[in-house]
Amino acid sequence: MAAAGSSASIVEYFGGEDGYRCGYCKNETGNLSHGMWAHSMTVQDYQDLIDRGWRRSGKYVYKPIMNQTCCPQYTIRCQALRFQTSKSHKKVLKKMLKFLSKGDVSKGVSEEEPMDSHTEDVVTCDFAYKSESHVSQSELTPLSVDHTERVENEDKDIGETKEEVNAQQVESGSLQICAHKDTTVPGEPSHSAKIVNAPPKPGKGADLSKPPCRKAKDIRKERKLQKLLQNQMCAFEGSELQAGDQVFLLQNSKSKTNQPKTIEDFIFVSLPDDAQHKLEVRVVRSSPPSSQFKATFQESYQVYKRYQMVIHKDPPDKPTINQFTRFLCNSPLEAENAPNGPECGYGSFHQQYWLDGKIIAVGVIDILPYCVSSVYLYYDPDYSFLSLGVYSALREIAFTRQLHEKAPDLCFYYMGFYIHSCPKMRYKGQYRPSDLLCPETYVWTPIEQCLPLLEHSKYCRFNQDVKAGFVFNHDSRRLLCRSALLSSAVHL
Repeated sequence: MAAAGSSASIVEYFGGEDGYRCGYCKNETGNLSHGMWAHSMTVQDYQDLIDRGWRRSGKYVYKPIMNQTCCPQYTIRCQALRFQTSKSHKKVLKKMLKFLSKGDVSKGVSEEEPMDSHTEDVVTCDFAYKSESHVSQSELTPLSVDHTERVENEDKDIGETKEEVNAQQVESGSLQICAHKDTTVPGEPSHSAKIVNAPPKPGKGADLSKPPCRKAKDIRKERKLQKLLQNQMCAFEGSELQAGDQVFLLQNSKSKTNQPKTIEDFIFVSLPDDAQHKLEVRVVRSSPPSSQFKATFQESYQVYKRYQMVIHKDPPDKPTINQFTRFLCNSPLEAENAPNGPECGYGSFHQQYWLDGKIIAVGVIDILPYCVSSVYLYYDPDYSFLSLGVYSALREIAFTRQLHEKAPDLCFYYMGFYIHSCPKMRYKGQYRPSDLLCPETYVWTPIEQCLPLLEHSKYCRFNQDVKAGFVFNHDSRRLLCRSALLSSAVHL
């Protein structure tokens, strides 16, 4: 239900009897879901619904019938505040930083899929075409162009500079592997092999009179610690430091330098003055459309059209302006602003990625009371080498963490649906820590506990408590009851 003093949610429920084509396994009638057309909806109502397995595509809100549909789709969320970048994530971030600062171009193919919720499933279903009669002509008309404004401050990135360390040259000792003569089976390891330290030959090997060999990495760390210790000791210049004080400073320095880099350390850093490229991320409200959104509508649509034609192999006449507007621009969410909410407010937005003055990617997102929800991502295929699907997901996680500073309840990043039965869609599970929503009890369960169950059955109840029954949020139940009553009375 809508909060006191705010507008009400108005939806038109359509049921879920008919099956339609699945965008994952291509089954012509295997995709089964409940659906309703949302004429308007508060952000709190939509938050309640996605916490019960619903998702939106434009103004169409749907929920897979999990125990019947061909490819069960589990709602997945990432705990943004605890998120740690993996090696593959760092690789993508560093690749972007090198491109921005030096213009380095990697022609490798993106390792992962874009962060989207497969809107084409809804686009190709029968309901998508039946619902066109419910949409007003104004919604299908291209938006007008107004004067452009900037919403988001510039985000500057730079690659990590490599520190040159002159490590002392130490010759390593030699090892001899001695094996018995009876263990010479080709292609098999020798179980009787022994490793024996052999004395170095004259002029070769380690000099035992010198300190043991040390890695350049360890030397580099020690120099950083010494430099940091010297800087801290300067603050106490003119006073004598006790041995205990020096130990404390050294331990404090180690604790700071040993901390792993956060996602912000890779994203929000300054570019050098001679940087080859400039990347700017702008957040513009898409519903109701802001002047910034209207001014960039045509350019954004052209990026979407090229993306659909090159990445999804759509024919030139399919990615029309009407389809683009209906599924990626229209939203039932009412714009809301709260004193303790984010400065941009709640609702639907486009996060635009501007490279050297032109749009190269757009992330369609919803900002809700407890999360940032990813709806879709499209990008210019010419920049596929930047792994923009992965990069945008990492930027959206960082954006969630930024919003949390002003809105304490907003701390999750929803990535749409996780489909374990479709290997192509398992990439979403790589953003850890993350949870999957139990389809029967609606309890969030760590994905590590869910994966072994999904390996045995594509449909699973994650909560193993047999006493836990069907749980349904009271507000969501009243919302659906109201939608059933309004379905015959409300028309566009």
